[in-house]
This record gives sequence, structure tokens and C-alpha cells, in this order.
Amino acid sequence: MKRIRSLALALPLFVVACTGGEAEAGDPQGAPAEPAGDPARYETTEVADGVYQFRFVGHNALFVVTDDGVVAFDPISVEAASAYAGEIRKHAPGVGLAAIVYSHRDADHATGANALRQAMESEAPIHAHENALAPLVESADPDLPPPDETFTDQASLAGGAVELHYLGRSHSDDMAVGFLPEHGIAFAVDFVAADRFGYRDLSSFYFPDMHDAIAGLLEIPFERIIFGHGPPGDRATIERQLQYYRDLEDLVRTAVDDGLTEDETAEEVLLSDYANWDRYDDWREMNVRGMYRKLSEGR
Repeated sequence: MKRIRSLALALPLFVVACTGGEAEAGDPQGAPAEPAGDPARYETTEVADGVYQFRFVGHNALFVVTDDGVVAFDPISVEAASAYAGEIRKHAPGVGLAAIVYSHRDADHATGANALRQAMESEAPIHAHENALAPLVESADPDLPPPDETFTDQASLAGGAVELHYLGRSHSDDMAVGFLPEHGIAFAVDFVAADRFGYRDLSSFYFPDMHDAIAGLLEIPFERIIFGHGPPGDRATIERQLQYYRDLEDLVRTAVDDGLTEDETAEEVLLSDYANWDRYDDWREMNVRGMYRKLSEGR
């Protein structure tokens, strides 16, 4: 594991305010880019002393003010980066950018690191899980540069004030979960959310690894969790997410074992216990079909 240089943190939980309006429920991938100069499209909320959630359209990021500077998770996009930099300057005036952390390499979360560095007049290093390195080097996208520092299982910043955890394959094979142990705050993207169905047909999700990754998240002693999309949650939120995927897999497996076709399974597995969840009407059938295909492979 490459060592990440120490960054000092100090963080107590109150909410202040913001720029912009209500968060929109954008797709986990490919949310439309919006002009960074439109303040109605973004907002910043202080979730603890020196810890801020930055929302741009339907995507969330997290930045932390430390003695060494600001640590910023997920630049989101080139368009978001200038707004992100402006919000960092607003809430941490005179504080430089110390580091950028990719939650994972997907373009809708990791794009814009160079734009953020340029806007902040900084050459801050980018940190990510080691599995992000080779694909980003190969893609050679100047808007989505590869990390300067990588880790394998866990990395510690600021003498343990900030942790990065790899929980195995989930939505991707390079997902880094951020954790601020002093304040019990975690940052997790795309593989979990607050009472929300998985993205479309789950094609980018690894099963059964997802169950282990979410269970591993529950082993981190967080109390509050910020997601890449939607509102924040708590430990019960993650317990519900884990139960949802277990229920989805169990119900679809039963249908497959009973010889039902994909169409029949999509009609029968209604997941009515989750009818009040976000994207039920849009993604319920797609989740069922995606799980059916995964379970049917190799049979």
C-alpha cells in the first residue's frame, strides 16, 4: 500500500446552509451536466464542524477542512469543479486544496479533478483504490486523470482521523469508502443509498459480492452516512439496503428455480415491501430482470 501523507482534521454535527435549492434525484450515472455558474443547481451543507456535503444537480461530494488544507472527495464533473472550488473557498477561505479522493473511477463522480486543481491553484495529489489506476492510465482522459497515490485494503490520513476502506467488489471493483472516526461520518457512493433501488438493471453490480460489501460497511462504526446521491442516512439505512438486496436475490432465485421465464419473474416479483422507495416505478422491474440474468448465467 502506498502511504498517503498525513492530513489533520477536526470535525460535531450541525447543519448550516447552503447555496441553491432542493437536491434532485439524478441517475447514479450520467446525470446531465449543468452550468457551474447557476447557483440553483448546487448547494453546500455543513454536516459537522469543518465537514461539508457539496451537491451538484443529483450528485453529492464531500469535502473536509484540515490543518493541512481541504480534502475533497469526488470532483463530479468539469462543470461541477468550478462551483465546487467556489464553495470550498466560501466555506474555507484562504485554505488550500490538500488532496482529492476518488470514491471510484466512474466518470460521473471522478471527472474534473484537473479542473478542480486548476480552480484551486493547486497540485494536490489524487488518491484512489489501486484498481482504479490501470483503467484510468489506459483511458488517458485529461479530465479524469489517474490517481497519484493508491491503497489496497485501508489507508489512514491525518494519523487515523480520516480512513479509506475497500470493502471488495460492489458497484465497481475499486470503491473507496471514506470514514471520519472521530465524528462517526462515512461517505459511500453508488452501491448504497437512502431507501433507493439499485441502478437500472444492476449490470455494473457484482453479486454475491454486494452482500459482503454492504455487510462490511456495517462493520465500520459510523453513525451518519453521506451518499453519492440523495439524502444522508444512518446505520438503519444500510441495514435496510442490505435486506433489500437479500430479498431481491432470494425472490428471484426462487422464480428461477421454479422455472419461470424472465418476463414471468418481472411480473411476479413485485417487491411490494419496498414500494415506497425511490425509483420503485422506474427501476423495480429492471432490478428484477437484472438479477434474473445474473442468477441464470451458467445454468
